[in-house]
Amino acid sequence: MDAYNVLRCGGAVRAALQCQTHPPQRILVVEDEPDIRQLDTEVLRESGYQVDTAENGLRALDSLNADHYDLLIIEEEMSTVTGLELVNELRSEGLLVPVILVLGTMPTEGLSPNPWPQVQAILLKPYTVAELFRTVREVLCAASGGAHVRYAPPANWQSPVFSSWLMGLTI
Repeated sequence: MDAYNVLRCGGAVRAALQCQTHPPQRILVVEDEPDIRQLDTEVLRESGYQVDTAENGLRALDSLNADHYDLLIIEEEMSTVTGLELVNELRSEGLLVPVILVLGTMPTEGLSPNPWPQVQAILLKPYTVAELFRTVREVLCAASGGAHVRYAPPANWQSPVFSSWLMGLTI
């Protein structure tokens, strides 16, 4: 799907996707792939969110020290600082901003209790615009409602291994 069709589709469902807060919710997209970063940013902006970007974990830390965000969308497989390292750093500093972790592949590690830092959702690449919207909306709505945001398995993964891996997490 090209960027024009993605933006056209995103604009049609804008009102249904964003939680009602004023001013618009702020999202930081941390992604090292320029095309994916640009597409996610354009789609989210078209839906009414304020979006900033960072091309790696170090830039993300700079942005987080300078601004407040309602949500972070973090790619796991980045050079310099991985997504998990970034989330670990944020949690160690007491920053409890909701996180959607984007995975290119599932981890090969065994099932151990709580192998991941506290993240609210996972998106597995390749994800659709609808999956991005649904996940962002659910995490932001839960966070703005004061609810404890739980792990949300990606809708595009149908593996029993993944399901049992998620069941082993205690967050």
